[in-house]
Amino acid sequence: MSFDNLGLTESLRRALAEKNYTTATPIQEQAIPVLLEGGDLLGIAQTGTGKTAAFMLPSIQLLVAANLRPRPHTCRMLVLAPTRELASQIAESARVYGRYSRLSVGTVFGGVSIGKDRQTLSRGLDILVATPGRLLDLIDQCLLSLKELEILVLDEADQMLDLGFIHALRRIHSLVPANRQSLFFSATMPKAIRELANQFLTDPVTVSVTPVASTAERVDQSVMFVQQAEKQALLTMMIQDLPIERALVFTRTKHGADRVVKLLGGNGIRANAIHGNKSQVQRERALGDFKSGRVKILVATDIAARGIDVSGVSHVFNFELPNVPEQYVHRIGRTARAGASGEAIAFCADDERSYLRDIEKLTRQKVPVVPLPEGFLARAGAIKSQRVREMGADPVDRPRRDIGNNRAPARPRATHHARPTDGRGYRGGDDRQAMSADARPYRQGEPRQGEARQGEARHGDQRALRPNDRQPRTDRPYGDRPRTDRPHGDRLRDDRPRADRPRTDRPQGDRPYGDRPRADRPQGDRQERPGQTGHRPAGNGHQPGGNRGPQRGGNGGGRGRSGPRAFAG
Repeated sequence: MSFDNLGLTESLRRALAEKNYTTATPIQEQAIPVLLEGGDLLGIAQTGTGKTAAFMLPSIQLLVAANLRPRPHTCRMLVLAPTRELASQIAESARVYGRYSRLSVGTVFGGVSIGKDRQTLSRGLDILVATPGRLLDLIDQCLLSLKELEILVLDEADQMLDLGFIHALRRIHSLVPANRQSLFFSATMPKAIRELANQFLTDPVTVSVTPVASTAERVDQSVMFVQQAEKQALLTMMIQDLPIERALVFTRTKHGADRVVKLLGGNGIRANAIHGNKSQVQRERALGDFKSGRVKILVATDIAARGIDVSGVSHVFNFELPNVPEQYVHRIGRTARAGASGEAIAFCADDERSYLRDIEKLTRQKVPVVPLPEGFLARAGAIKSQRVREMGADPVDRPRRDIGNNRAPARPRATHHARPTDGRGYRGGDDRQAMSADARPYRQGEPRQGEARQGEARHGDQRALRPNDRQPRTDRPYGDRPRTDRPHGDRLRDDRPRADRPRTDRPQGDRPYGDRPRADRPQGDRQERPGQTGHRPAGNGHQPGGNRGPQRGGNGGGRGRSGPRAFAG
């Protein structure tokens, strides 16, 4: 169906025409009429089917028709996204679709200065795209209020649950007004997502354009069985042999993504990595180079899979299969977008076969198995040799110490008993290395006369001895005499514990009044204020009726240096 038949305004149709969008996708065709009527919507569609336009186009039209201006530190439409990249993509689409509507659009997410967000929200926004964590930070700092919200959108709700945003979403739900329009989109619909949708939506219309957790029809899927140590060489071969326009490579870990980029560079293939440990500037630069074509290979983790909406991705490589089968659907959905076709190739090691079975069970289709390239082992050896010449041996490629002829000589274990000591648990002399290498206690029974106790001979110093076995020190002027017997000059010594000594027994030096209560000290020319007595009741340490600071003694009524104090009026 054409966008002209969906009831959109002329300004929206003109913005779509400038982007060469003429025909609506199935989810857009079903969702736009429902949203223009103001009802809640539950959309189930795989990634890359046009969900952003499905909820953004009718929302812009409703905001323009209301003809309201946002107040400072408020927003009229809130779109929640799981990742920074996806938030940026949605905000960019909102600016493109609403270029003739004069609506203000802003984004807030982590990784950038909160001062920038404060400036963004100071005048209020019509459309705000945010990640849940930074949104709640701004609300806690009273920089944003959701009391005037008109439209709430949750995009990629299943990914939010995977990232642990469930508690943040429930709190946001308690802060938004009840009289609002809610839109809920997810690629998968497990039980937890269904329960969350019931909390946000009121009598929603369900729109499902594809079976739950199905993969894109135009994606040519395949899997290759390969050893874990040979995956890097296989990836290098595929990139060199296939006509790749842009390719995404997915790993399970951040360290794995950086390692793939490093080893590809050793074979002369330029690539960038994007994951949670990268700064926001690095992530934007890597994504910008990928979009512009300066770098054709982008290695990413699952957290970035939802935010990469780049046209022209011809291949997706699952370098490591995901342990969550739903992630496979989102990964390969990065290709075959906007009517194009794509290819998804998975590398499966022996320990990943269970992941493959879970994926096939979820998608209800068998992934075709493709054999390794001809002469794979010989080419893999040549690729590794080239990489070693360029950058040295990778720790994974280095031979293990316990395999075949590379086994390192085992360190001989001492089977004899510990040598006799000097009777004090440690040996004399300076032969500490020999002592630590072959001093072993008996495994059974008690040590013989003159031998070390278990755990003592290995240290070789007096710290390993029990307190009763320590010998007197002769290098100290007072030996092992108790500390209380040592002279202290003119300083008087009281052997009683500190807690048992009254504070008044301590000498006060040249203090003129010693430990006499403060009320007994002369006050000079001070006169009592009317209505005050000579003693002040315990309180917070401030004088009533005045602005003098707290008196000595802390919080008033407490014990100071001289015990309870009575303050003069």
